[in-house]
Formats: sequence, C-alpha cells, structure tokens
Amino acid sequence: MFYYLFNYLDKLDVAGAGMFKYISFRSALAFIFSLLIVLVLGKKMIQFLQKKQIGEIIRDLDLAGQMSKKGTPTMGGVIIILAIIVPCLFFGKLENIYLILMLITTVWLGFLGFMDDYIKVFKKDKEGMPGRYKIVGQIVLGLVIGLTLYMSDDVVIRENITASVANSEVVEFGSKDVKSTQTTIPFFKNNNLDYADLFGFMGEHAQLCGWIFFVLMTIFVVTAVSNGANLTDGLDGLATGTSAIIGTTLGILAYLSGHFEFAGYLNIMYIPHSEELVVFICAFVGATIGFLWYNSYPAQVFMGDTGSLMLGGVIAVFAILIHKELLIPILCGIFVVENLSVVLQVSYFKRTKKKYGEGRRLFLMAPLHHHFQKLGVPEAKIVSRFWIVGILLAVLTIVTLKMR
Repeated sequence: MFYYLFNYLDKLDVAGAGMFKYISFRSALAFIFSLLIVLVLGKKMIQFLQKKQIGEIIRDLDLAGQMSKKGTPTMGGVIIILAIIVPCLFFGKLENIYLILMLITTVWLGFLGFMDDYIKVFKKDKEGMPGRYKIVGQIVLGLVIGLTLYMSDDVVIRENITASVANSEVVEFGSKDVKSTQTTIPFFKNNNLDYADLFGFMGEHAQLCGWIFFVLMTIFVVTAVSNGANLTDGLDGLATGTSAIIGTTLGILAYLSGHFEFAGYLNIMYIPHSEELVVFICAFVGATIGFLWYNSYPAQVFMGDTGSLMLGGVIAVFAILIHKELLIPILCGIFVVENLSVVLQVSYFKRTKKKYGEGRRLFLMAPLHHHFQKLGVPEAKIVSRFWIVGILLAVLTIVTLKMR
C-alpha cells in the first residue's frame, strides 16, 4: 500500500519517497511495525480474552507447575497473524507471487488453528478438531503451493554454473530465467540437487516427474514442520523463540538468494523477485519476538493452535519458496526432534505392548521437552537450552552453504 503511494510520490520528486525502493528500508519498517503491533495490541488482547474467559484447557499430565497455567488466555496467535499481515500489506509489493503465497499460508493455517482452538475453548472439547481434518487442511495447502510454483511463470531461478579460471572457481549465472526443480543441498560439492535428475530413467518425462516429486515433497514438508511446531508449543516461549531464530535465518538466506552478487559468492541459485520475502520474514520475526514479551515464562497468553500451526507452516513454505527445503532437518532440528520423539514413543509403546503384553516407553514423556520436565529440569531452563541449540543449528545451516 505505502510502497505504491511513495513510488508515486517519488515520481513527483518528493524528498525521501525514494527510500521505499530499497528492500532493506521496507524490511526494517515491517519489523518495527509488527513488533509495535504486538506490544501495543497484546495487552488489550489479553484483557479481552480474560474478559471473555477464553482460557487454556489443561489436561493433568502430572508436570511441575502445569495446573497453575489453567485459565491463561489462549488463541493469542491471532495477534501474531495480524502483526504479520498488516505490515506486509503496508510495505510489500502486493502483486509479488512469493508474498501472495506467504499471505495465503498465514491466513489458511491461522484459520485452521483458530477452528481447532474454537472447538477446544467454546465447545469444551479437549481434543479439538479431529487430527485428520488438520492433516487434510495442511495437504490442501501443500498442494496449492506446489502446483502454483509449477504453473506460475513468475517463479523462476537463474542457474549457477561453476567454472575454473586460473586455478580458482568462478560462479556465473545463466542469462535467462528458467523454471527448475533444483534445490539447495548441504555438504555437496555443487550445492544443488535437481529433483528431475532422480528420474533420469524416465527420459523425456523426467522433468514432469521431478515436478510431481516436488509437489509431494512440498506437501510432506508443510505437514511435518507445521505439526512439529505445534508439538513444540508446550512450554512458555519455546515455539515462539525457536520460530524467531529460524525466521531470522531464513531471512538471511532469502536476502542472499535474492541478491545477485551474494548468490554468486556463495554459489547458490539466484531467485529473481524473491526479495519481497525479506519484507514478509521481517514482519514474521518482529511478530514472534514481540509475542515473547507476553509469552515468555511465566506466560500471560498462549498462542494456541492458531499460532503454532501457522508458524510451522509459514517456515516450511518459506523454505520451499527459496529452494532451501532440504536444509530444514538442520535448521528446524528442534521441530524435527520433537516430532520424532512422539513418533518413536508411540511406535515403541505399541511394539512392546504387542510383544510383552504391556507398553514400554523410550522417554518419560513425549514430546521431548516434557521428558526433561519429568527429570526435574525447570521449565525456563529447558526453554533457554532449546533456544541455544536452535541458535547453533541456525549457524550450522548458514555455514553449510560454504561447506562443500
């Protein structure tokens, strides 16, 4: 909105209006604006939720300090969603396909989580929306994202080609924008993997098979990361802080991928028009950091599934748009481990029950953060240590771009 206004004013030679041409300036504004939205509206939102008695329903899991959280306002994810969408509408190029897909993701998964929270809070159903409906919603989103990237002419890359000149590597980019199923892969020499190459045996149909595989990969990544963030949201500030760390890293990767010189230096693909993603991710990071003001221990408000499903889905789709989905196991290691702990716990319990007549557990409780609670580690310390691990994984993710 403001981008178009100031672009018009710049044509009239209004002093300072040209600043809106710079992605760094608009990204900074998006960050500040989203942070202020959460800080200003957060307290009023909490008071509104308390007045309406929209509080968290707590299941007694025999965890230290758990029941003291009963009645804490939930559905605070609405604040995060508003703090993401409004700055993007103000400072983004609204015709940009990447920004449009991110806004669709935010609204779609926010609505899905909102319906789950609504059933829990207002219908007094602790189970909320049946899991199969949430999975279907995530699959539909993944399908929409994957097919849009396949069909849209605005989604292109410049292939990076490495040449040896005077005993040194020089990275050059193709002269034309091309549609491609390439993605960045860590720890490998050329740093790129083309899904179509996996289907070389299909001959002339290899490219189509590559796109089909890419769409299926998109569905899987969106579903897995969204549910991983949802499972991680079990301690005050854990999912919020972890998402802020991941978002910051993705913002750096998006800026590098959208900048011709930096992409060449790192030997990663250059993605034209992806710079608007930096505006979005800055709003995302500002919203999550601002929410920590109220969500850090002891939490004054919970984001609920309204926030957690959305955060994970946004991270997944963002990584896919910048062709960095294969970095997710490293960058989103916290989400991955939380997911795996639940899968392993349930699988081991069922297997041992069938074999020995009674179920046994790998962990004292799953997801993993509850295991540490059972060991007597204070909640705030668990969260801080998970954040530290998240920062280490974020640094490792960026370092992998040069480890080849």
